[in-house]
Amino acid sequence: MENSKYFIYWIGLSALLIAGSAAAFSVYGLAKLFSGAFLSVVVMAGSLELGKLVTASFLYRYWKVINWFQKVYMTIATIVLVFITSAGIFGYLSNAYQGATLEFEKQSTELLTIEERIEQLDEDKDFLKEELEVAISELPDNYITAKRNLREEYNPQITQINQELLEYKTRRADLEIELVSTGVDVGPAIYLARTFGTDIDTVVKFFIFILIFVFDPLAVMLVIAYNQALLQNKPKEKTQDEHWKDIYSQPTFTDEEDFSVEEEIMLEEDNERMDIIGQNGNDGLHYDLEEDKKEDEKPKKVIGKGAITPPGN
Repeated sequence: MENSKYFIYWIGLSALLIAGSAAAFSVYGLAKLFSGAFLSVVVMAGSLELGKLVTASFLYRYWKVINWFQKVYMTIATIVLVFITSAGIFGYLSNAYQGATLEFEKQSTELLTIEERIEQLDEDKDFLKEELEVAISELPDNYITAKRNLREEYNPQITQINQELLEYKTRRADLEIELVSTGVDVGPAIYLARTFGTDIDTVVKFFIFILIFVFDPLAVMLVIAYNQALLQNKPKEKTQDEHWKDIYSQPTFTDEEDFSVEEEIMLEEDNERMDIIGQNGNDGLHYDLEEDKKEDEKPKKVIGKGAITPPGN
């Protein structure tokens, strides 16, 4: 019984923690969604969260006594509020994910742009070199000055491209180092995305859906379980017949206890008899009246488990 009592406390504590966490996440997520009226949304969403838990408890406790309209409406309201809470939790977790990956996505986009620019510059440099070689090959071998002039004409362009390539490659190396540091926060998501051959956003959304599927519904079910445990461990109220039976029933004694009680009663009767004899002598009327009176007042012995019928019944 004692262990059962402590387990009820654990159920209540679990329900409180999960329901409180779900409510906090949901209220914050809804408030961020409707940030123009932040405080009003917090008050409204908090009231609805409390009402949802109270409604679930009320339905369980008074299901047999409320009418059908109350049953239908309050059940639908509870389910709708569970979905609203889940939507708020989704908004909160999505916002947290975006905050953690914003810098990572920014650096990834910049790195992709730099790599595309490096690839384009390499192609431009290769084109200039090929064009220079073709132009030189078309000149006669004795046109040494003309060939030199062509090289001097193309070299500044190639040199400029090489300088840009060096700058972009340096920036790419720095970004790759920064991505290693930034990617620690979303490392598991990246690994899962690569494992299933999809993007990070899809993996995170799927994971959030799993969380909200078991979050608030579990909180509501634990609240109902807490009410159920309380009612199951509540002392059973006695009926009126049982109440009167407890009042007028006599305890059952063992043989040794019966003997002790009878011996005590007999000793008391002997003492009273001696007092009467001392006052009136050993002559009988007064003694007989007292004896009859004691016989009437003497409690009858309980045989087995039966109870003495109270006087007057």
